[in-house]
Amino acid sequence: MYPRFAEDLVRAALRDTRVVAISGPRQSGKTTLARRFARQDRTYLTLDNQPTLAAAKADPVAFIRSLDRAIIDEVQRAPEVLLAIKESVDEDPRPGRFLLTGSANLLTIRTVHESLAGRVEVIPLYPLARSERLRRHVPQFLSKAFQGLLPSPPEALPGNKLLHVVTMGGYPDAIKRRAERRRHDWYRAYIKSIVERDVPEIADIAGRDQIPRLLEICARLSGQLTNLSELGRAIGRDHKTAGQYLRVLEQIYLVRTVQPWARNELSRLVKTPKLHFVDSGLLAALRGYSTARLRADRGLLGSLLESFVFSELLKAAAWSQEQVSVFHYRDKDKFEVDFVLENPAGQIVGIEVKAAASVSQRDFGGLQRIAAAAGSAFVQGILLYHGAQTLQFGPNVRAAPLSILWA
Repeated sequence: MYPRFAEDLVRAALRDTRVVAISGPRQSGKTTLARRFARQDRTYLTLDNQPTLAAAKADPVAFIRSLDRAIIDEVQRAPEVLLAIKESVDEDPRPGRFLLTGSANLLTIRTVHESLAGRVEVIPLYPLARSERLRRHVPQFLSKAFQGLLPSPPEALPGNKLLHVVTMGGYPDAIKRRAERRRHDWYRAYIKSIVERDVPEIADIAGRDQIPRLLEICARLSGQLTNLSELGRAIGRDHKTAGQYLRVLEQIYLVRTVQPWARNELSRLVKTPKLHFVDSGLLAALRGYSTARLRADRGLLGSLLESFVFSELLKAAAWSQEQVSVFHYRDKDKFEVDFVLENPAGQIVGIEVKAAASVSQRDFGGLQRIAAAAGSAFVQGILLYHGAQTLQFGPNVRAAPLSILWA
C-alpha cells in the first residue's frame, strides 16, 4: 500500500469531530483509506452495494438508527441519509461516529451544506502525489517556501523519467498498468464510468452525453484562461450551460478553475480564472500524448507539466498545517505567473513552470512583476525547471529543480 498523507488528518478529525468525510475523485483511494479505520466497533458499509443502497434510500432514518459508529462509502449516492446522520449525531454527539466517503466534492452538494454544517470536517483525497508514490515523508516544500527557504531536491529527473512521471498521473489503478497504451485505455474507461454513474447522481442536467466532448475541449484549453463562450460553442450550448457543465466537472474533481490573484488597488490585472486538470495522467490520455510523442516534440510538454505542478501544489496544500490558497497572475501587459500561493497572513510565493533545462533572466519577468505588486507581502519567487541546480536570479527570486516539490 502507498502511504496516504491524509491519513493523519482523518485520524485527528475522528478524535474531535462527529462526522468526518473523505472527499475526492473516484478511484483515488478513498475506500482503501477509509477501510484502515474499520474495526470491531465501526461498521463498514458501501452504497456501491445495491441492496445497501436500496435500504438507505427506502428508510434512511431506520438505516442510520441501526448504526452506532460506521463508515459509509460513496455517500453521495444516497444524500437522503445525511439528514438522518444529522439527527443521530445531534442526539449522540460523540466524536468519530461517522466516517463518510464521497466521489463528489461534498462541500458543494447543497444537502451536505444544509444538513451537516458545523458537524462535519471534509478532508480531500486526490490521486497519489509523487512523494506518496515514492513512499516518502510529507513534503516540506510549502512550509519552507513561506519561510523564504527551499529544500534540497531529492532526485534527478532525466528527460525520459520526467515524461514518464508526468504522463503516468496519480490514480493507483492506472499506475499498476505498466504499458502506456493500457493506462490510456484505463483513463477512457474511467471517463465513461464517471459520465454514466457520478454525473447523474450529483446534477440533473440535460445532454450529459456531451460531457466527454467537453472534457476533450477542456484538455485542449488546460492552462489557459477560461472562456465559457468558446466551451459552449464547441458543444453546441450557450455559455451558461457550459458553465453549469464545468461546475459538474469540478464537483467530481476532474478539473479546477484557478482564480486570479488580485489586490483591490490593482486595476490592470486580468480577472479571468484559468482551467487546470487535477491529474496530469488523465490530461495526457485525453490529449493522446505518449512519452514517445513528447520526446519527439518537447513543445507539447509545457501545459501538461504545468497541470502536473498544479496537482502537486493542490495536494501539498491539502496536507499543509496552515491554509494555502492557489491563484494565478496575469496583467494587461501580458506578464504572467503560473501559480500564486497565499497563506492566511497574506504572504505571497510565486511559482513559474518551465519545461526546459536552462533558464535566463527574461524568464523571471512575471515573478518580478508580482513581487512589485505584492510589495512586502512577497516572500519569494521560484521558477521550477528541468535542471539540476538551484540558481539565484535576484533578491528573493531563483530557479530550482522540479523535484523540490516533493522534497
